[in-house]
Amino acid sequence: MELRAAIRFLGFAVSAFAPGVLGAFGYTSSGNNFIIDAGSANPLIFSVSKSNCDINSIRYRGTELQYRPQGTHIGSGLGSATVSVSQINGSSRYIKVTCVTSTLTHYMVVRQGDSTIFMATYITAEPSIGELRFIARLLPDKLPGEYPYGEVSNTARSSATVEGSDVFIVNGQTRSKFYSSTRFIDEDSHCVYGGSDLMHVCIMTPQQESSSGGPFFRDINSNNAGASTNLYNYMNSGHVQTEPFRMGLHGPYLMQFSRSGIPRVKNVDVSWFGELGIAGYVPASGRGRVTGRASGVQSGLEGVVHWYNNNAQYWVRTASNGAFTSPLMKPGTYSMVLYQTEFKIATSTVTVSAGQTVTRDIAGTFNTTRRTLWQIGQYDGQPTGFRNADKFLRMHPSDSRMAPWGPLTYTVGSSPLSDFPMALFQAVNNPVTIRFNLPSAPGAATLRIATTLSFAGSRPRATVNNWTGPAPPAPAKIDSRGVTRGAYRGHGEIYTVNIPAGVLVAGMNTITISSISGSSGATFLSPNFIFDAVELYQ
Repeated sequence: MELRAAIRFLGFAVSAFAPGVLGAFGYTSSGNNFIIDAGSANPLIFSVSKSNCDINSIRYRGTELQYRPQGTHIGSGLGSATVSVSQINGSSRYIKVTCVTSTLTHYMVVRQGDSTIFMATYITAEPSIGELRFIARLLPDKLPGEYPYGEVSNTARSSATVEGSDVFIVNGQTRSKFYSSTRFIDEDSHCVYGGSDLMHVCIMTPQQESSSGGPFFRDINSNNAGASTNLYNYMNSGHVQTEPFRMGLHGPYLMQFSRSGIPRVKNVDVSWFGELGIAGYVPASGRGRVTGRASGVQSGLEGVVHWYNNNAQYWVRTASNGAFTSPLMKPGTYSMVLYQTEFKIATSTVTVSAGQTVTRDIAGTFNTTRRTLWQIGQYDGQPTGFRNADKFLRMHPSDSRMAPWGPLTYTVGSSPLSDFPMALFQAVNNPVTIRFNLPSAPGAATLRIATTLSFAGSRPRATVNNWTGPAPPAPAKIDSRGVTRGAYRGHGEIYTVNIPAGVLVAGMNTITISSISGSSGATFLSPNFIFDAVELYQ
């Protein structure tokens, strides 16, 4: 129901935005804006442009939070859109704002009494800028803090840039909005906060079934850029993207306003979205599940099962005994993958039908018996334990807090794992040297080099004593910076070097691994790759 009568009765045109005034649930029209009132105990009132769908004012508990002149919007703003608003009476009362362009429909919904803007975005084509994101641009003096990673993405008061226009120096430390990212599988809430009563504004994404990249993909969550504090939901981007973008409905996702700390995704119920007439929404009754048991995961590593096709993606952690039950999934045939942590050890397929639960076990065979002469690192799909692997997610490789990159020499049996570099940069620490003793000449052997991400065509080439292995072909190109943005997950190439008999000898042996590429670049933007594990075996 519109608020015109109530507003006239109170004698103000937009006084619902005045501090201390409790609003009444509903919407009204004022000039070029629709004004939406959630009717909540902690009043949330926001204004949406009728011409372009921008949120251009957000008042929570009487405090204006919206940064101006820019708005809160999809992408960098839709430019123009057909915007409508309606009230829906179902299990609760809802106000739904619908913004339509030729290839995109964006929804904003409030539920009576709830200080939350629920959203969903339906697309039939990727935006021309190549990324689909929601960005709330908020006032930094009201919401200066960031959760969960604090200052790592606060670029206010920067004194210089390290790389492009998105890595900055602040108080001698490198910071970037990219360093706020969290793996999809770990996503809960990411928030900005501040003020004497610790207002929190949090983005929650109950699922990312229409995004791309799988359970371990990471993208920008927030940053305080000085002029504005920015809070994001990245749905698609070109940031180390490993698979095509998915069309269809992205969401529901939500922006919640509170004073009670950090909300949790597991507490969010959006099943009522089925009452709203949202394009592409598939209710629980139209979905199915997969159950089963996973085996073959190396002891001490986590089992993760991942399902994906051109339309959707899902994942779940396995129980300690390998049992799993998938989220509710859209009907279709899916690739089914088993990881140990992030390292792929099995693939299969499964077909999901609406209203049905299908059982499908999956078994990894990677950890079969072989005679390992030595191994550096573990096959977990991450550079775990290697030098600077504990830092690079939240800082640039040039940061003064980083340990020296080398070139390094690692001696099997005596060097700590941190003496092996997590990444090999062609212009910085190339090559890495491995020294090891063998009690006798083993004959022919295999050197396996597992990597997680390549930049600019970089791949490893090995020299064993006086013998040089073949140059492997270039890996699949990912047109994005990686480790300098805190990213490590790509296609996960594995390179095997077949070492002939007579090359390895009894006593001391030396292997050098070099980064080779047909491209070039300076320092940390030179061709590089990230290590997962290195193993010599028979």
